[in-house]
Amino acid sequence: MAKAIHSMIRVLDEARSVAFYEQAFGLGIADRLDFETFTLIYLRNAEADFEVELTINKGRTEPYALGDGYGHIAFSVDDLDVEHARFEAAGFAPRKIVEFNRDGTLLARFFFVEDPDGYKIEVLQRHGRFR
Repeated sequence: MAKAIHSMIRVLDEARSVAFYEQAFGLGIADRLDFETFTLIYLRNAEADFEVELTINKGRTEPYALGDGYGHIAFSVDDLDVEHARFEAAGFAPRKIVEFNRDGTLLARFFFVEDPDGYKIEVLQRHGRFR
């Protein structure tokens, strides 16, 4: 059976992106591989083995065009309201909290935030299938 291990995104500023993911989601550097033309940084935390891979292409100065194909990556948290307030205090400009209900049953509570390169990230309350 296959196991998801990481998702890669291209970023412009290594320090800025590493700081954001550490402060926002508690992800630390698990590995850093430096090559002549690019650097790979693998971020993770103790919650899961899944990693976010940051790719920094050396010499790149223009922001990446994210296009209309990228959706988002998602993280689940124990207390969505506390995390939303923490994101606001950190200046991350989270969007408002949204609730999805079906037939009077709560399916999900979440908000979105963008990383320094504009990638959308969904932050979900741990509930139901979102553990």
